Amino acid sequence: MKNKIVFISGANSGIGKACAEKFAEKGAKLILCSRDIDKLIKVAESINKKYDTEILTYQLDVRDREKVATVIGELPKKWQKIDVLVNNAGGALGLEKFHDGNMDDWDEMIDSNVKGLLYLSRNIVPLMIRNKKGHVINIGSIAGVAAYPNGAVYCGVKAAVRLISDGLRMDTVDTPVRVTNVQPGLVETNFSVVRFHGDKERAKKVYRGLKALTAEDIADIVFFSASLPEHVQICELTVTPNSQASATVVHRKL
Repeated sequence: MKNKIVFISGANSGIGKACAEKFAEKGAKLILCSRDIDKLIKVAESINKKYDTEILTYQLDVRDREKVATVIGELPKKWQKIDVLVNNAGGALGLEKFHDGNMDDWDEMIDSNVKGLLYLSRNIVPLMIRNKKGHVINIGSIAGVAAYPNGAVYCGVKAAVRLISDGLRMDTVDTPVRVTNVQPGLVETNFSVVRFHGDKERAKKVYRGLKALTAEDIADIVFFSASLPEHVQICELTVTPNSQASATVVHRKL
């Protein structure tokens, strides 16, 4: 990864931040984006202090199709040779029965998890094909493998990520581009705080009685996938803590 260029969305916290730190540790150059530019700049400054690597930061809402195209189109020429795209921006909102669901939450989940991934990939994959190298790593979810109660829309968007990853892999099979979909189970980040609209007590209960995965665990997997020889492609990887067998089968020591 020395001097390779890695683009990470949603890099201000959680899995995105952990991925940025991991790739920087291994000598990569970073292009980081987030809606929260203040947090992102602090992350970039911390990483730069530790690893002294080149970093570009952009305030970018991946749901904004025109802004995504502008940011990618205006990258300095040497930064257009993107080796790895980590589509991390997204997340879940709400946990209600379908018929009680908040449609604003639905719109945001669809726009960030699906459209944002599409917009970034559509602008970056052509650069990868032109440069004859590249790896798209999508952060999916175990929710995309099978639906669970009260999560129909989130499960739906992550199922879309899974099938978009498969379709992109098919459409780039005659190119050097690799496509990987990483599907984590329970990872203890701010994911549940966001899902429950800031309710930290409710979020804590999601991870009660078990040792959840960490953002760093996922970053290790993302880095491993990217660092394999170029003829090796991990298509899909589902990872859970040892006490989680599926999205809904979880053993808790209470």
